[in-house]
Amino acid sequence: MCSAPRERSVFLGLLPWPERVQVARALRAETVGGLVLLAAAVVALVWANTPWSGSYEALRDFHFGMPALGLDLSVEHWAADGLLTIFFLVAGIELKRELVAGGLRTTATAALPVVAAVCGMVVPAAIYLTTVTVGGGRAGGWAVPMATDIAFALAVLAVLSTHLPTALRAFLLTLAVVDDLGAILVIAVFFTSDLNPAALAGAFAGLVVFYLLQRFRVRGWWWYVPLGVAIWGLMYNGGVHATVAGVAMGLILRTARDQDTGEDASPGERAEHLLRPVSAGVAVPLFALFAAGVSVSAPVLGEVFTRPEPLGVVLGLVIGKTVGIFAGTYLAARFTRAQLNPDLAWADVFALAVLAGIGFTIALLIGEVAFPDPADVGHIKAAVLLGSLLAAGLAALLVKRRNGIYRSLWEAENRDEDADGIPDVYKHSAGGPASGPTRND
Repeated sequence: MCSAPRERSVFLGLLPWPERVQVARALRAETVGGLVLLAAAVVALVWANTPWSGSYEALRDFHFGMPALGLDLSVEHWAADGLLTIFFLVAGIELKRELVAGGLRTTATAALPVVAAVCGMVVPAAIYLTTVTVGGGRAGGWAVPMATDIAFALAVLAVLSTHLPTALRAFLLTLAVVDDLGAILVIAVFFTSDLNPAALAGAFAGLVVFYLLQRFRVRGWWWYVPLGVAIWGLMYNGGVHATVAGVAMGLILRTARDQDTGEDASPGERAEHLLRPVSAGVAVPLFALFAAGVSVSAPVLGEVFTRPEPLGVVLGLVIGKTVGIFAGTYLAARFTRAQLNPDLAWADVFALAVLAGIGFTIALLIGEVAFPDPADVGHIKAAVLLGSLLAAGLAALLVKRRNGIYRSLWEAENRDEDADGIPDVYKHSAGGPASGPTRND
């Protein structure tokens, strides 16, 4: 007797209700933070290209700190190495949640976003390396066009007033989470220098203590804040980029509630609730303010297209991310026999892949690490800004073209005729409002 054919899973279908609530909360904060990020980037660009650019450079390069502890840094480096640690801490919590209860919790649900994200990192790096090889440039910036800036991308969608379905936004969020992990691994492995084994051993010991505090359910910020600062300082002095400490602590924090004690929120949830506004509204915008202030004169823009390194960054962001993410998603869907949501089309996935070419925050960070020479990093930053702008413009055209379809899907997805806070589509499904329909993407 022949067995029944295996049912094809649905890709970009309706999210389960609990996951949708969590995703909506994260997307709302990232969108607001992205708008602040855009404003900070505009201020930096305007300030750096006016007669008052000298005051911008003086503030950016002003040093302060504690020299005895090896922490005498410029304002720009405090923003990159210090404030962005908060951003990566939140990213670590997001990744942990995705691994425990989100789209990365099983091989079946993780296959598509992970394959898409990996292809979206490998192809841009390959395009950069090809460009600099042909042009006789330096290969050190291969990682610059690898990462997606989710806050910037969501801000673009907010400015466009689009009604992109939650599933598409959630897929973009998961892509960005995996991207962030890839970026921090690249920074930790490939961009370390002058390693200090004693300091790194101290940082590792601090992480072990952090884990034990979580393991034995120790509560109280007075334990974790001083310990976290010590781990960060030791990581920085150890020669590894200090933001790695943020990701490590985020991955250690528990994101599942303790049922035995009736815990109303896990440590990860509480930390994310407190730190996400700081990350999105303060840390990332301040980093952008001191990292995005580059000259956009005609000679600089001309060198973006004539020098192999910045040209490789632009091509990697605009072409590499699009080709990598779209091809990776398409092939993974075919390999896993996933069926695209019939209400959507592969053109929607392509538009999302183009939007993922916005690589602002982490691309600027890697650019600073990979190109320590101020003259070189200025051209790389200009390339990141230009590439992200081109990706945003192309994505805007593609998304706007389909916005009528998105609007109808969004209205159906959010219709709540009895005004009880739960969309009607979840009540009509077998899963009910508590769990929602099962997503098998």
